[in-house]
Amino acid sequence: MVTINVRRLDEDVVNRLKRRASLNNRSLEGEVRHILECAADDNMAAKRAAFLEASDRLREKTRGRKQTPAEVLIREDRDRGHRDDF
Repeated sequence: MVTINVRRLDEDVVNRLKRRASLNNRSLEGEVRHILECAADDNMAAKRAAFLEASDRLREKTRGRKQTPAEVLIREDRDRGHRDDF
C-alpha cells in the first residue's frame, strides 16, 4: 500500500467530503479512497456512458406520462401507517 498526502486542501472541500462520507456511511479516508478508485477506473467512462444511454431510453419511453414526485409517494405511504424501519 502507498500513502498519499494532500497538502493545502481547502477547508470547504474537506467539509463537503466529510458530509459525503457520512451520507455513504464511510470514514473520510474511506470516502476519499472510494473517489480515487472510481477516478482511476478505466471502465468508469464506459459505465457512465451506458448509464446515460439507459437513462435516455427510459426517459423516452416515459415521455408525456404523468410523474408522481417521490416525496408524495413516501408521504402517502407514511400516512397509511407504513414505516421504513424494518
